[in-house]
Amino acid sequence: MAKNILKSVRVTEKATNLQSTVNQYTFEVDDKANATEVAEAVEKAFKVTVARVNILNAAGKVKISRMSKARPGVKGKMKKAVVSLKKGDSIQLA
Repeated sequence: MAKNILKSVRVTEKATNLQSTVNQYTFEVDDKANATEVAEAVEKAFKVTVARVNILNAAGKVKISRMSKARPGVKGKMKKAVVSLKKGDSIQLA
């Protein structure tokens, strides 16, 4: 079940700063997942205690290339979850 909900770990500059300063981890999750399901999936997958989950839907961006102005494309949308862990817990990603 955890594999169906958690798609991947977001490794960006902002996500790395959150990991090191506030003990928060960012995941890309399934479009139908809610905060409770994400918390359960993270606890099962990484054996940590989740304190809080914030979810946001990132809209797809419209991209217009110079070559095909008549047909703009759309970059994919995604659902992200920022998971705060209990003090003292951490996830080893690498």
